[in-house]
This record gives sequence, structure tokens and C-alpha cells, in this order.
Amino acid sequence: MGKIDGIKGFATVGLNRLGNTTKNLKEEQLDWKSCSEANTVRNVLGHLIGEWYGFVPKIAAGNKDAEVEGYAGTEGKSLAEIKADIEAGKAQLMKVLDGISDEDLAKEMDWFMGKLPVANYLMMGVSEILHHEGQIAAILGVEKRIKGV
Repeated sequence: MGKIDGIKGFATVGLNRLGNTTKNLKEEQLDWKSCSEANTVRNVLGHLIGEWYGFVPKIAAGNKDAEVEGYAGTEGKSLAEIKADIEAGKAQLMKVLDGISDEDLAKEMDWFMGKLPVANYLMMGVSEILHHEGQIAAILGVEKRIKGV
């Protein structure tokens, strides 16, 4: 088992948590805000899916300026469309991770945290799944408490 398998396992834990947090999500919850400055579930999911098409592939390439596919975002999309985007994004993420060798992980990359092994940046990118899953759980929890559901 290579080091990438540990990173993929960590990603899978995060993706499973994300799935559990969003499995009962309703259309009207996508744009709910606790205050005018707050993020919405739609915003957070759009950002997270975007990381699977932008941030992680750049790390995998070891080049912050690498040309990547990108993600168009969640604006104007239905919940069903966003859930389809999540599934496609998960497949994209795992495809990228499958293409990384232990040698790739050891290469250094100079980006916003300085010169570090690709593995460090990749773990940071994958940990975003849990970070944003937590944000979504918090948004939904606050909504539930405010609405008394």
C-alpha cells in the first residue's frame, strides 16, 4: 500500500461524511442564511466541488499554474443538479488521486505555504472535504435551531 492510499482513505472518510450531511438536504436549504454575511450550503458546495476540479489537480500536477478543467459553479442549479455535480466531482477527485505515485508525493511544490512536498499540499486539499462538510453541518444545525425544527 502506497502513501496515496492513505490520502485516498482520508478523502473517502470526508466524502462519506459529506454524503451523510447532505443526504436529507432540501431544495429550500441551499440558499438559507442565518445572517446577510453568512455562506449558504450552495456557496460551500460550489467552492468544494471547485476544489476537486481546480485546487487538487494543480497539486497533483505539482504546478500552481497548471491548466485545469475547472468547475462552472452551483449558481442557478437545482439540488438534483448539484448532487449530480458532487458525484461527478467525487469521481474526478478519485481519478486525480489514482494518478499520483509515491514519487509524485515526494516532489516539492512552491505555493502559498512555501516549498513543501506535494503530499503536504494534497493532504491540505483533501482535508478541505471535512472542513467544508463541517461548515454545511453548522449551517444546517443553526437553521434547525432558529426555525425550531
